[in-house]
Amino acid sequence: MTRIRLHPSGRLVEVGAGATVLESLEKAGYALPNNCRAGACGECKVKVLEGRFDQGFVMDMALAPDERRQGYGLMCMAKPLSDELVIEWGTADAKPKLFPPREGQRFVVTDRIVRTPRIVELRLRPLRDAMRYWPGQYLMLGDPAAGVPLRSYSIANAPRNDGELAVQITRAADGLTSAWAHDTLLPGTRVAVNGPYGTFIGDPSVDTPVLCMAAGSGLAPILALTEAALRRSYADPVTLLFSAATADELYDRGLMAWWEARHRNFRYRPTLTRATPADARALHGRIPALLPTLFSDLARHSVFVAGSPAFVDDCVAAAKSLGAQPGRIHTEGYFPQSPPQTPPAGQLLVQRQAP
Repeated sequence: MTRIRLHPSGRLVEVGAGATVLESLEKAGYALPNNCRAGACGECKVKVLEGRFDQGFVMDMALAPDERRQGYGLMCMAKPLSDELVIEWGTADAKPKLFPPREGQRFVVTDRIVRTPRIVELRLRPLRDAMRYWPGQYLMLGDPAAGVPLRSYSIANAPRNDGELAVQITRAADGLTSAWAHDTLLPGTRVAVNGPYGTFIGDPSVDTPVLCMAAGSGLAPILALTEAALRRSYADPVTLLFSAATADELYDRGLMAWWEARHRNFRYRPTLTRATPADARALHGRIPALLPTLFSDLARHSVFVAGSPAFVDDCVAAAKSLGAQPGRIHTEGYFPQSPPQTPPAGQLLVQRQAP
């Protein structure tokens, strides 16, 4: 059996007959940046440290001759020829390297969708290169020159070919930036975006059931993570618990229904804390209190929690009481003025330019 060894973690991935390196990595749960999947964009460029592979047809603008001589290849087209192919991927614990954030990236607001009485979703498309990011990360948005401070907003979708980003912004009391976003950022407006930031991405090699818990616009990074997992045919059960005060604060119910119909392993359970649900499938009460009625043991689960710091703390405590392992718990607490979180240099992806 042909296999791929990831360096420096040493983890092994089996390669099926005729499969590319990218296909094999995705099937095993490892996320590798990609876009065209046809050897033309260069997004999936990786250095091969040992072994032989058939590169297939790729364009010189995506993989220059000098890069080929240095051992780089495009994994969307590469097929192993030797029994083992060793590639440079991720960190020592097999987590992916992150993309360095860039400031002042120019975007245009292409759509504005009112999700709830307090949450508006903005769709942003890049004027130039797409922002490279991992699902679960966030960006900084604001206009300091006009007195609007930069604030962090999670990206609510997995990466797309056209580079479109969705951000879901809750109008905060006395919040200058959220008021600016709600009232000023209409379709056609140009904005500058900084990012990506954050490490709320979990372990892309996870092979466990997944539990996601979100409240309010904390749903945004959970949507991106879930979309990415379902897109690559994640096989283990994925449960999403979404807490809201009343029914009019639940949103994206159509998307949840479509995911449930399309993916048998996905389950969505909304919860209401201040109203009695009209929907028989919805729950009543706070997620931390409901959790023991839904799960008896979370020891094997990977847990993702996003929302206010108090919500996150309570959900984490409830998950741990059911056996959730600290190393498999990933959190994103929404603080009013959280600074951008940039990972250490050793976890950043080196940007290689063709000569």
